[in-house]
Amino acid sequence: MQKSNHQRPSAWPHWLAIALALVTFPLIWVGGLVTTYDAGMAVPDWPGTYGYNLFAYPLATWIAGPWDLFIEHGHRLLGATAGLVAIALVGVTLVTDARRWLWLAAGGALALVIAQGALGGARVLFDERIVALIHGCVGPLFFAYLAGLVVATSNHWTAAKALYSPNGNRLLHTVWITVGLAYVQLVLGAVVRHIPLTASPQIFRLALVFHLVIAAVLAVQLILTARQAWLAGRQQPGLRTPGLLLPILLAAQVGLGLATYVAKYSWPAWMGDYQFAANYVIQEKSLVQSLITTAHVANGSLILFVSVLLAVRTTLAFSATNPLSIGAGAEEDTKYSVLSTQYSPTAPQAIVGPSGLATKTLLSAPQIVCHAPI
Repeated sequence: MQKSNHQRPSAWPHWLAIALALVTFPLIWVGGLVTTYDAGMAVPDWPGTYGYNLFAYPLATWIAGPWDLFIEHGHRLLGATAGLVAIALVGVTLVTDARRWLWLAAGGALALVIAQGALGGARVLFDERIVALIHGCVGPLFFAYLAGLVVATSNHWTAAKALYSPNGNRLLHTVWITVGLAYVQLVLGAVVRHIPLTASPQIFRLALVFHLVIAAVLAVQLILTARQAWLAGRQQPGLRTPGLLLPILLAAQVGLGLATYVAKYSWPAWMGDYQFAANYVIQEKSLVQSLITTAHVANGSLILFVSVLLAVRTTLAFSATNPLSIGAGAEEDTKYSVLSTQYSPTAPQAIVGPSGLATKTLLSAPQIVCHAPI
């Protein structure tokens, strides 16, 4: 007997996708520390560490060595761990899941890990700041990709039934715009962090202004997305939790952004009359400054991750087309299959025709339930 296409798949790919995301988030944290401390060249060779195999570098030397060596070698170890988890994800998906597109999706995660590792190696071998900038932009992109993979490997994907809803369709468009803005904002932040020391102050100011403008637009967009997710969540489960997370992460990001500016560039000049601002001294590359700056970077990646998670769930939950507007003969072209069409009679209504008075029972509008997109 042939297996049903709706049989529940193995949970292992889902758990490995979550594990890969859990490894990637601290990887972004440590990568931010590497940038904050300019520790990218603390280990001048690649893929090894001072002639040792990456995993064979002496533990005592690593822990007792300089701080920049500690975080750079730790960054590489976390990256290698992500690679191993990605290999396991591909292998388990091939063995336990029959969906070929999911094989390709898992392979895409592994390809992104390899590409990111190669960019990290090129940054060391060529010592180019532009490569470090690209490396810093691909990391959040990979993290966002994992958000989609976490949903794709979950029961959410197989159990979802798409509905038509005006609230859902509004959220569908809004949340994908939010995803785009969140990534653009991360790229602008990476540009601000990787501007060469020899660049003119005008270039830095321009990049910072763009970063602040997009931040304001993104803040409004996140609030709008959260509100629409709450409304759409009345009809479909799994939308309200990520929707509620977005304003919380936004509030944290605004606070971290202000704290980052003060920690790196001091209080604004117009606050010089206040005692606390006048006496403030910037402690460059201090622990507090580094943790605040890196938290700002990591929280931005988390906003992107949650936005993609919500966007993919919303895409599963709501169809973009009103099923009632589908014309005759279009059934074969649509990606939604009608499960049932139900009519309910209304009260008899009197109708005056050429032959006199008659009564007619009218039918209400059909209620259509659709499968999730194929």
